[in-house]
Amino acid sequence: MTPIMLDLLLRSLWETVLMTSASGIISLVAGLPLGLALVLTARGGIAENLWINRTLGAVINGFRSVPFIILLVALIPLTRLIVGTALGTWAAIVPLAIAATPYYARIAEVSLREVDRGLIDAVRAMGGNRWTIIREVLVPEALPGIVAGFTVTLVTLIGASAMAGAIGAGGLGDLAIRYGYQRFETSVMIAVVIVLIVLVCGIQWFGDRLVERLDHR
Repeated sequence: MTPIMLDLLLRSLWETVLMTSASGIISLVAGLPLGLALVLTARGGIAENLWINRTLGAVINGFRSVPFIILLVALIPLTRLIVGTALGTWAAIVPLAIAATPYYARIAEVSLREVDRGLIDAVRAMGGNRWTIIREVLVPEALPGIVAGFTVTLVTLIGASAMAGAIGAGGLGDLAIRYGYQRFETSVMIAVVIVLIVLVCGIQWFGDRLVERLDHR
């Protein structure tokens, strides 16, 4: 691989890391509260409200049911409104974050539902309010699952960011399509695949180690 191609590879790697990390953080900040809201407002939850629960669940399911490539195109007007352009790395963060947020919300919901109901009842019996239960029981007890789910979300975002490269988002996907596929440069395609494998394995390894530290069971 030539020095120019190596420079392109490193720049594309940085763009992929930027897209993945920025959209991942947004999905964590927005998705975890959504997951909490689904658990709290569910039947038997500490803030039971079935109307809110079903409405919120329907909206989340609606976004999750749309294939990412379609969502990517459908959100072009919103992306232009927020970022000022529909092309480039920063523009790709908008649809990536919107696609990842409901996905992560459902993963967080599953982890939060697995918290022992007896612990919640014990805190309520001692006079703990909703915020105390969330802060002292739900989130701490579900933290290993929350982190594991976020790791899976980041890995999924890497694949989605590569797909976003098909419409000019930059990153490793764009490099693989423009040089590896359209120009038939096999070495570039192989290099992109290797970098993606290393990146995914690195994120998964780090996430697994963090979960092991947090899981005291």
